[in-house]
Amino acid sequence: MTETSNQMILKGTTTAGIVCSDGVVLSSDTRVTMGSFIAHKHGKKIYQIDDHAAMTISGSVADAQRLVDMLIIHARLYKMNFSRPIPIKSASRLIANLLFSSRYAPLIAQILIGGIDRTGPHVFSLDPLGSLTEEKCVATGSGSPVAYGVLEDKYKEGATIKEMLPVVVHAIKSAMKRNTATGGSFDVAVIDQNGYRELDAEEKEGLTKTVS
Repeated sequence: MTETSNQMILKGTTTAGIVCSDGVVLSSDTRVTMGSFIAHKHGKKIYQIDDHAAMTISGSVADAQRLVDMLIIHARLYKMNFSRPIPIKSASRLIANLLFSSRYAPLIAQILIGGIDRTGPHVFSLDPLGSLTEEKCVATGSGSPVAYGVLEDKYKEGATIKEMLPVVVHAIKSAMKRNTATGGSFDVAVIDQNGYRELDAEEKEGLTKTVS
């Protein structure tokens, strides 16, 4: 990763992903920044790819949204051709290949791809040069050092989504308090055997009270 791309990745956003026994939890803040300027307070950073998969974005919005669009298209084509949803690892490998093929003019984006397929729940982390790692508990963006302080202390492998939701929210809220490029509000998405869904305002408010 070049020094310039690394600096851009670290200027804003906190996203987190956790693998649970019954699915995956993805979360992010909603502040969109341009250097020290707050461009938007309620930006979308979690995108549904299919009923069983989603991705979070950080870095350059245009570059990241391009990757989102490409993955949505390829996921639909895969389902049409093979009559089954694209495996999470295959979706992640596709984006890794796209990032690696653009390495001489990098797409400035750090991505988390999570979901559940026939092999179980998975979360993959990708950097701007296409490096791909599977994680059980991961955070990205400028607030990730703060988020990791919470996640590494409270994450328990094999715990349920219900048990881990307060942990993810605590991690994002902590980053919002201590990282100036992280803020606004926060979004949480859950992917389990019932599919993809985002928590509504009432559910998020209830979780916030448990970690205040």
